[in-house]
Amino acid sequence: MRIALFCHSLLSDWNHGNAHFLRGVVTELAERGHEVRAFEPRDAWSLQNLVADHGEAPLREVREVYPRVDPIRYDLASLDLDEALDGTSLVIVHEWSEPELVARVGAHRTRAARASYRLLFHDTHHRSVTDPGAMARYDLTRYDGVLAFGRVIRDLYLARRWARRAFVWHEAADVRVFRPRRGARPERDLVWIGNWGDEERTRELDAFLIGPARDLGLSARVHGVRYPDHARAALDAAGIEHRGWLPNYRAPEAFARARVTVHVPRRPYVASLPGIPTIRPFEAMACAIPLVCSPWSDAEGLFSPGRDYLVARDGDEMKRRLAALLAEPALATELAERGRATILARHTCAHRVDELLAIAAELGVEVDRPAPAVTPQRATS
Repeated sequence: MRIALFCHSLLSDWNHGNAHFLRGVVTELAERGHEVRAFEPRDAWSLQNLVADHGEAPLREVREVYPRVDPIRYDLASLDLDEALDGTSLVIVHEWSEPELVARVGAHRTRAARASYRLLFHDTHHRSVTDPGAMARYDLTRYDGVLAFGRVIRDLYLARRWARRAFVWHEAADVRVFRPRRGARPERDLVWIGNWGDEERTRELDAFLIGPARDLGLSARVHGVRYPDHARAALDAAGIEHRGWLPNYRAPEAFARARVTVHVPRRPYVASLPGIPTIRPFEAMACAIPLVCSPWSDAEGLFSPGRDYLVARDGDEMKRRLAALLAEPALATELAERGRATILARHTCAHRVDELLAIAAELGVEVDRPAPAVTPQRATS
């Protein structure tokens, strides 16, 4: 079938984690024979920052890594929805879209004589909890439902009557890209990939990343953007190397060059959104690197804490967990292999495409679902 996807950006992942999952979904759908037309605004904030910092080269490189991802860049004022949505069966509008676009697509669904598609809103952010006023600006009255990346967000949409129907649709790993690089040798003890971002986890990063790396004397590297001066100073004082933005599709190489990684979720996900780990743990476990998490509640049973990854309740326990994994290679290997096995069994973009097509069918879309394309899920290099 023909699917239209409106999102902030697929070309840029500069401080834009939604691109990670959506690139994998678009690729998986295309590999199965569906036609996906992706649209992103020409003036996307993430892309503008990427080009300002690194030029146009990353835009060419991402098209080489994801040949199936070829978004149409549009100007909202001149966007022709009749042309963009002609012949579509399913339309998905991501939450990081302008409210005007969200409303216009909804109006098109009602107005256009040939608009027989089903229309879904995709939410992968914590604003439904932390800034409900902002979410109330979105007019979803003409939408068929919401794809929410966690049960708690789905329930909020229904309880607040923002949507008539809502479905849980977790993010997952694009295992075509996120897989072990068996030939690479570790060059350091620890790597962390993440953006500083809005002071939402400053205390947590000090307790679970900076402090343990400093106290254990680890060789460590951090990748990410939006690090203020005080953050870079703290990393430097702890002997942690900060390397700035890393294209997300190069993260598997960074994981392969380190012995262990950590996950430090932002405070809203810990305090108010149990069951939502965000994309990073999926990607790390897919790459078979041992993972230690600061506390978050796996309320939806996505993983097996203690088997797929380890949990550290405070900074002291994080130090003990990291020290044990670094001192016991067999323990580290066992943890990494279990985590990857869980990803391959339950949490790949192929699994999420199966779920999406089932949701579309439930909404009345005639879905031709051929056998899933063969994917390199078990590739090791």
